[in-house]
Amino acid sequence: MMRVFIYLVGFGLSVIGGVTSIAYLNIITPERGWVDYFRFVSTRIECYFLPIGIVLMWVSLYFSYREE
Repeated sequence: MMRVFIYLVGFGLSVIGGVTSIAYLNIITPERGWVDYFRFVSTRIECYFLPIGIVLMWVSLYFSYREE
């Protein structure tokens, strides 16, 4: 049951991070490039939710927990 909870939390975090990362793609203009985009996104805490959520989902799927 704990694995399902961790998976769902990871899924929620990755959705939040992915949506905000896509929303911030509106910042890119011809004057600003990908470097400015990644520099801006690296300062936003909500964009860190995407890799954190992916790691949580991966951990819940590939590592088994022992219930005693």
